[in-house]
Amino acid sequence: MAKFVTIGYGDSGGYERTDQRVRDAAHEHDQRLREAGVLMGIAGTPVQVRNHDATGVETESGPYVRAPLPVAGFAVIEAASLHEAVDLVSHTPCAVAHGVVEVWPLEP
Repeated sequence: MAKFVTIGYGDSGGYERTDQRVRDAAHEHDQRLREAGVLMGIAGTPVQVRNHDATGVETESGPYVRAPLPVAGFAVIEAASLHEAVDLVSHTPCAVAHGVVEVWPLEP
């Protein structure tokens, strides 16, 4: 099985305008993924780390990457193919509540 990192983007506006039944089903889907062993979490406040030329560590609060929607969470999933990974995340809250989920294959 291949491993994939997923990044969910979404905001409260999109979440709130999504039908409650759709949101509930998406959260139930996430719970089933967790029970199957998927490592999943809500995004906290990021810290940028730099150590250019190994001369000293510098940190800065906040995300480096900018996107129209804030990062909502991450998961590490296993799937037989990219197609299967896409299918797994297509029912998560960010995917159904007017957000987006990126799927990144992890190269061995």
